[in-house]
Amino acid sequence: MSKKTIAAEPEVLPAAAELEALCAAVPPAVGRARDEMEKRYFERLAEEALGPKWEGGVPSPEAREMLNHVQGELDRLHQTSRSLSQSYQAVVELEDELSARVRDTRKSRNRKWYAANPPANAGIDLAEKRLNHFARGLNIYKILLVCVVGSFAGVVVEMMWAFARYGIIESRRGLVYGPFNLLYGAGAVFLTLALYKYRNRGRLWSFCGGFIVGSVLEYVCSWGQEVLLGSRSWDYSNLPLNLNGRICFTYSVFWGLLGILWIKDLYPRMAKWILKISNRVGRPLTWALTVFMIVNIIVTCVAVGRWSKRIEGSPAPNAFWEMVDQRFPDQRMERIFANMSFGGGDGE
Repeated sequence: MSKKTIAAEPEVLPAAAELEALCAAVPPAVGRARDEMEKRYFERLAEEALGPKWEGGVPSPEAREMLNHVQGELDRLHQTSRSLSQSYQAVVELEDELSARVRDTRKSRNRKWYAANPPANAGIDLAEKRLNHFARGLNIYKILLVCVVGSFAGVVVEMMWAFARYGIIESRRGLVYGPFNLLYGAGAVFLTLALYKYRNRGRLWSFCGGFIVGSVLEYVCSWGQEVLLGSRSWDYSNLPLNLNGRICFTYSVFWGLLGILWIKDLYPRMAKWILKISNRVGRPLTWALTVFMIVNIIVTCVAVGRWSKRIEGSPAPNAFWEMVDQRFPDQRMERIFANMSFGGGDGE
């Protein structure tokens, strides 16, 4: 019987094998370069240092030629050092990304009986690409949906936190219609914009991005609310390491932790649900929600502005403002905006 010859499959080398070989060759090359420079220049430079002084600070022709050679070597070493530094940074980033992708994949597949783990961001990216989804990547549809969902989810989470901490159910809304707070929506959008590039990277990047973006956003929103509406919804003046009572170190750390939670857990969960919305339904639905939020913001600004005027004792100047007073009396506004204060008063 003839025996079938089974061809051996070619061995597949690791993708990093070439890098490993190149890096292993660097230390011996550096040693050889040092030995050669020591032989050529070290003793000659020492002899020049012990020799006669340069007249007028000008070296002799022989010394000048040697110094020119040394400067050329220094230029090459400087360029080599920069190239090695850039290569090292690139390798560290590659290692960090591959490690994060493996960790996220393992976490997404290691399902617990009590809670479903979030999908890996890499899996979301692939699904969006294959489906040619209307909210693929960071397009306008994804950003608008992130804003709406973040505005809603932030209010729910803060109300649950207030109930767990104080035992009370208190409104944490920021708009007059529906359980929405634009601060959380804007925070979700800015966190997504800032951290999306690092969604497949390690947690340190997510923490730093959340720390910076959250602190800047919170400060700008507090300042803008006080300038435009004359009110403040929070004041951290009684907390250490605060900046004008608008932000403080403690809550900035919370923003950093939220950055990790958002881009590694909440965002992929939300993106997975968005993937369930078909292209035919998703586009008009997104624009309808956007129009609703814009109207909600305009009405809220009008109602809060008039509320501040009523507190100052200003009567309604015309029928329009009388209608605003009827639709949004003080009792309703106090119920919606439980922590809002005017005139520099303290807010929670």
